Amino acid sequence: MGNRREGHVLLGVNVLVYGYIPSAWRSPRLDSRDFVEPAYWERIGRLAERATLDAVFLADALSLGDPAYDANPIRLDPTVLWAHVARATERIGLLATASTTFNDPVELASRILTLDHISGGRAGWNLVTTRDNRSAANFGLSGIVARTERYERAAEFADLTRKLWTAAETGETVRFHGSHFDYEGDFRAPASPQGRPVLFQAGGSPAGRDIAARYADGVFAAEITPETAREHYGLVKSAAAGYGRRPGDVKILPGLLLTLGSTEEEARRRVDELYDTSPSAYSAAWLTHAIGVDVSKLELDEPFPDEVLNGPIDETFQGSIGFRESILEQIRQTRPTVREYLRRTRYSGSGHGGFVGTPEQLVDRIEQWYLAGACDGFNLQPDILVDGLEVIADEVIPLLRARGLYRHEYETSTLRGHFRAAEPNVEKTLHPVG
Repeated sequence: MGNRREGHVLLGVNVLVYGYIPSAWRSPRLDSRDFVEPAYWERIGRLAERATLDAVFLADALSLGDPAYDANPIRLDPTVLWAHVARATERIGLLATASTTFNDPVELASRILTLDHISGGRAGWNLVTTRDNRSAANFGLSGIVARTERYERAAEFADLTRKLWTAAETGETVRFHGSHFDYEGDFRAPASPQGRPVLFQAGGSPAGRDIAARYADGVFAAEITPETAREHYGLVKSAAAGYGRRPGDVKILPGLLLTLGSTEEEARRRVDELYDTSPSAYSAAWLTHAIGVDVSKLELDEPFPDEVLNGPIDETFQGSIGFRESILEQIRQTRPTVREYLRRTRYSGSGHGGFVGTPEQLVDRIEQWYLAGACDGFNLQPDILVDGLEVIADEVIPLLRARGLYRHEYETSTLRGHFRAAEPNVEKTLHPVG
């Protein structure tokens, strides 16, 4: 391509248990109880490390998901699983999702720091706010608190957690007096092997972007088009500079749903088969949850009504604002019928972008977005995890290396070191391999 960009792409994989498509569990390569078997998680960690990926992400939830639209309704604690995977791997970063709504910052700071030590400096926290009433009920509440309050709490949570991690290294007394947390005292813990665990923020709402700009090392973003991705990229980087940080201090990694085949036709057949063996109402139920509109009441062969595309967010909406805006912008640009859009999500993604094609075409996509300044890399989400990781390791990564977009081997031994090594003209001896 024309313009070159110094540095290299960052790549993670979002470990959605068996894969992002609901019927992934039916793969003959999987057993229905693999998700509770230590060997399965070791296998995933080793495959990701064979691909020399920067990190594996694991989502968490504080209630059982709704199988009508949640491909992975049962979740296990990420910090426990990653502590086990840490023993089976040496370089791969380990990012655990944890909610600021129903956790305590002192306890979580200790838990993530424990994972950081067990893994030799490879731990990270993916910050989310919990938004569903099922989780609230599990904590004895009648409903979830308002979005504004959740994000105010999340910002204080992130600020205090970072101060605690810093105090573990410096030994200084922490003095924090906020609206949600009040802490004055010492935090006795060994210093992080990587200086401080890596902090990610997931989402694209204005409040979420502000947290990312102020505190995060990375953003797990939801982007479908390069135009909106560039806009979000610029907003976060500019806001980070406004808080006195370098724009490069916060990395943007959109999620990307993947189905790969040796030809585009083969990949499309594969994704159609996987969706056709999924619950028939899954797509409509998922879209209803994602945009806050009952899709079953819309005319399937008519375009989405303007009041759906341009109407205000209902006060009862509990979904992700970032996902919702990403989806609605895609619909506004292409104006499909409801039926066409539900079919198209198989190929072009949902809240996250989608890709169906060959490894070469995927590398084209990664290169185009990276060189256009739409992202710093991607968080890949294969349809069936074990299949997709093998193709990424054996075919996608070699193609990226051949184009000068990816390193040939790990250059550092910590997750923060991996992030630093991806930047141009940055000292790369921080926590080197050896």
